[in-house]
Amino acid sequence: MRLEAVLAAFAERHPEKTAVICGDAAISYGDLHGSIQHVAAGLAALGLGRDQKIVLYLPNGLEFVQLLYAAFTLGAVAVPVTTRMSVPELTDFCQDCDARIVVFHMDQRAALEGVLAGRQSVCVGGAVAGSMAMAELLESTGALPEIPADQDECLINYTSGTTGRPKGAIITHANVLIQHGFIHAVEWDLSANDVFLVVTPLPHRTGMARLCNALTLGATIVVMESFDPPGAVDLIEKHGVTVMGMVPTVCRMILPEIAKDPARCRGLRRVVVTGEAFPVALKQEFLELLPGTKLVSFFAMTEAGGVTSLSHEEQFTHPTSVGRPTPGIEVRVVNDAGVDLPTGEIGELLVRSGPPGAYTVMKGYLNRPEETAAALRDGWLHTGDLGYRDADGYLYISDRKKDMILSGGFNIYSKEVEAALISHEDIVDAAVVGVRDEMYGEAVAAFIESAAGARLSDDEVIGHCRSLIASYKKPKYVVFLDELPRNGTGKVMKRELTAFAPKELKPLMRSES
Repeated sequence: MRLEAVLAAFAERHPEKTAVICGDAAISYGDLHGSIQHVAAGLAALGLGRDQKIVLYLPNGLEFVQLLYAAFTLGAVAVPVTTRMSVPELTDFCQDCDARIVVFHMDQRAALEGVLAGRQSVCVGGAVAGSMAMAELLESTGALPEIPADQDECLINYTSGTTGRPKGAIITHANVLIQHGFIHAVEWDLSANDVFLVVTPLPHRTGMARLCNALTLGATIVVMESFDPPGAVDLIEKHGVTVMGMVPTVCRMILPEIAKDPARCRGLRRVVVTGEAFPVALKQEFLELLPGTKLVSFFAMTEAGGVTSLSHEEQFTHPTSVGRPTPGIEVRVVNDAGVDLPTGEIGELLVRSGPPGAYTVMKGYLNRPEETAAALRDGWLHTGDLGYRDADGYLYISDRKKDMILSGGFNIYSKEVEAALISHEDIVDAAVVGVRDEMYGEAVAAFIESAAGARLSDDEVIGHCRSLIASYKKPKYVVFLDELPRNGTGKVMKRELTAFAPKELKPLMRSES
């Protein structure tokens, strides 16, 4: 079963039904399928074929959907990358996956010269020398290849690991269909009658999840080109949005707008909340405005899909839990020796749902055989997350083995930020931790040992990071220390650093004078 075949079936059954709305553009299932066929023919002429990689470095738009499904149609593998990622990060992704084609928006052409050199490319939003224009793809014709039944890979989703190096999780058609077309539909009561709203970048896990929900169920999806609270409420009212995904940051930003006239959002029946722990007070404030809306939350990761789910009622009976395992998903809590731990004891979470790639767990890591073997052992995915299970089967996450910070729904890995910091010639060593933040849940705090005689400023450090990694990963707080706290073996004791609260961090930051 393949994603493009599912969409083609909806195009045949309900050709006039609206599939995607983005800005002033709206397209039916029939027209969407037809445009995908044209784009696929054009990409085939550029040499894109089975298992080859196409990187989609695009802002939100209809073109993203057309190119994504055109890649599937050719048996190719799409690599969606949010434009929040920096050019060096994009370069690493393209090299790692050996991208056959890179798709970009014409506004980004100047910044991407080095990335595009020597590669086939497609330009969205206009025409530039050396690249095929999206408009040309939409006019392309030609026979399309038959895809062998054993071609199962569809996406490479990059996620940093404990080393800070990007790792590409190989996601199969089955992974997407089982998760977004079946499990979510049953667990969250989603259907073809729903209208989904996406307020995040489409390559982001929340945006991609809602897109896959809609197009595997034959529903309609409304995509915001960029999020703003008044615009989101306008779209909810105008298009009768019934389902949206929301991280706590978005909730905090949209609540004042909803409060002006809650009736405008009365059709919103289901909100999927994810990201960092969603504060109970924030949920209650939201539901006071929209009492007819039901919340659902879940614990998920790129490599495993959704692992647990917490129903609307459980949001308040078990507010600190990530829920119980989704039926069909097996979860174990083990110690370092792999021995199952009793109720209440903290250990690493292991996940299984049949053979890797067959249901919800990834097929493996691209070009990382050793890391794949370490993560997938005896059929179980070793998540790197630490937690425990209570007597009723509810799971609780107590720590992150992977040293990850969750800020505004985005994963930020400390090692990645530390590597960017240490590349500065005046920084001897650095340690990065997450600290509580009222707007984003967590923020990045960087503790720095400077070289002797160096006079670094906060702005210089942050600017250096911005040039190497996505802007949302850069530190919000910079603290200069004579020496990082270390234990007897020389390892930095991050627990001491995380004791600082943001209000305590600010006075510690060195001035620029």
